[in-house]
Amino acid sequence: MTVAYFDCFSGISGDMIVGALIDLGVTEEILHSEIQKVPISGYCLEIEREPRGMISGTRFRVVVKEPQGAPKTYNDIREIIEKSDLEEDIKEKTLAIFHRLAWAEATVHREELGEVHFHEVGAIDAIVDIVCSVVGLKFLKVDTIFGSRIPLGSGFTTCAHGTIPIPAPATLILLENVPVYDSGQRREMVTPTGAAILTTLAQDIGKVPNMKPKAVGYGVGENPTINPPNLLRIVLGYDEEMYRREVLTMYETNVDDMNPQFIDYLLECLKEAGALDVNVIPVQMKKNRPGMLLRVLLSPESRGRVEEVLFRETTTLGIRSFDVDRISLRREYIDVNTKYGIFKVKVAWTSDNRPRVYPEYDDCKIVARAKKVPLQLIYDEIHAEARKMLEE
Repeated sequence: MTVAYFDCFSGISGDMIVGALIDLGVTEEILHSEIQKVPISGYCLEIEREPRGMISGTRFRVVVKEPQGAPKTYNDIREIIEKSDLEEDIKEKTLAIFHRLAWAEATVHREELGEVHFHEVGAIDAIVDIVCSVVGLKFLKVDTIFGSRIPLGSGFTTCAHGTIPIPAPATLILLENVPVYDSGQRREMVTPTGAAILTTLAQDIGKVPNMKPKAVGYGVGENPTINPPNLLRIVLGYDEEMYRREVLTMYETNVDDMNPQFIDYLLECLKEAGALDVNVIPVQMKKNRPGMLLRVLLSPESRGRVEEVLFRETTTLGIRSFDVDRISLRREYIDVNTKYGIFKVKVAWTSDNRPRVYPEYDDCKIVARAKKVPLQLIYDEIHAEARKMLEE
């Protein structure tokens, strides 16, 4: 699994993110070809190498020349992205970032989400930065994103709304529940666009992930300061821990005086309560009576709900409990588009980074019956399309 670690030692902004991704190998041709799929105009891109002290990185600029006709509200931007020719996964992430950005602005200005106003120049700049960031991460085949603690500046800045404190009010809302610290700098360290991209896409912010670094890219910010140098560092690497390790709880109970017809309902209730796995094992109990051994695997936070179900829906008088260590393959869910429809598919990754594809049985069964198609054909189609997606 490819990991990207955003080391924000001197802040983060949309242009710094794109610059660092270019520094890591994203080509100008890719960015130009993808951003042209979005129906906006009146701007050009400037990309060049630029030093900050002893470190050199890539400076990415969106130069807006003719903002007339540019989108002004969140609804305008959403419509433009939805109607663009961008690939669906890029659209989805871009819209998620813009939704979060607009939500923060709406909260600050007490406006309706769809009517949040973006300055014409700022709207074009944000669209290009966000789309290019999503495109660049996909080009580098990044699976997981992590971020460092976020340094905050202080002072005041002037924007379309007038003079506002640093950090900008929208930036602070975007950084809720994110670890931050005082950088000691009297300037803007984090822009709303940079905060929206990182907080939308990152799996975790605050710690360096376990990884094996393979490449480093530097994105140059607009401030010329070299103490610290105005750079964003993105470290690209491989996930060092290929297996997921966690401590779970196992509940056991023996039952010999319960109607076995009720087991189906019991399993449904346990699943709804948060059980990860349930086994029903035939056992021979005292006085030679046949019975059942119920084993329920669950996360610690589900204990109360599972206990309630076991005591309510079975005849047991007591439950045995012990902790178990579970080691499992890393997994994710993807939507796979097939000729039979869209299916949610579980993908597990082996230690040599090969995917294993697991379609959801219940979904396949429903479609097989509705379309009167053999279940095996549904499975084969999903496997083929899923592998095609994962190889792209």
